Amino acid sequence: MSESVSYNNGFSSFPDAVPLRQASLSAILAASATALGVQIVLNLLGVGIGAAIADPASGQNAPGLAASLSGAAWFIGSGLLASFVGGYAASRLSGSISTAIGILHGAAAWAVSTLLVVYLLTTSAGAVVGGAFNGVTELLSGAGKTAQAAAMPAIGKISNPIDTITQQIRNSGNDPQELRQAAVVSVQAVLTGDPSKADEARARAADALARAQNIPADQAKNEVAQYELQYHQAVDAAKAKALQAASVTAKVISVGAFVACISLVLAIVASCIGAALGASANRNQY
Repeated sequence: MSESVSYNNGFSSFPDAVPLRQASLSAILAASATALGVQIVLNLLGVGIGAAIADPASGQNAPGLAASLSGAAWFIGSGLLASFVGGYAASRLSGSISTAIGILHGAAAWAVSTLLVVYLLTTSAGAVVGGAFNGVTELLSGAGKTAQAAAMPAIGKISNPIDTITQQIRNSGNDPQELRQAAVVSVQAVLTGDPSKADEARARAADALARAQNIPADQAKNEVAQYELQYHQAVDAAKAKALQAASVTAKVISVGAFVACISLVLAIVASCIGAALGASANRNQY
């Protein structure tokens, strides 16, 4: 006499199967540990491959864009495979023959393993895995460093406009140091002082320059105007470079956030696929 089994009821007819509405915490934790272990192994393999093909003779201090993209692709791919394995393990270990319940176990295992990975990436506990995650994050951040490096050299070349103008005043003329220092102070007051008192400051600066360099008052006024123009042009250039660097940084952060979001979504999909296959295997086993 054959025994018929229905898969549509709330609980399985098999004695060894877990009830469909009962969550197996041990299965979730074991699957999370399995997924984390798989990802650590794959990440270590990726770091090893990257180190093996790296060319120290190239003299590059940071990974190039190609290496960064390769590292990111490897990290995402290993995460997908680890999520698939974790979802399959969670569903199989739960003993559930229901695809829906198996997928829920796989999603829970993905959530736990994701939280563990984030914890390892953001705390000193990452040293426990021998730098596997740290090495991968360095590769992933290489793209950002490469993009920002395009703007940073230009910013580093901008000198302090006040210092430049001060040096120009001190190097002009052969009058006593006290007169030139007075001219420096007066010009600095024009450049950085209260705008409402700018006219008065310009008059004092022109007078100080005229006495320090022994030049006519009109010529001194023209020099003060030139110093003002030079100062404002330098400030505007520095602001433009800073905005450029900020724009590059914002784009890098935006792209990184989108890539991370998409990779996490793909990972949970992979975990659900693995869990569905695990539930199918449970049904076939019984």
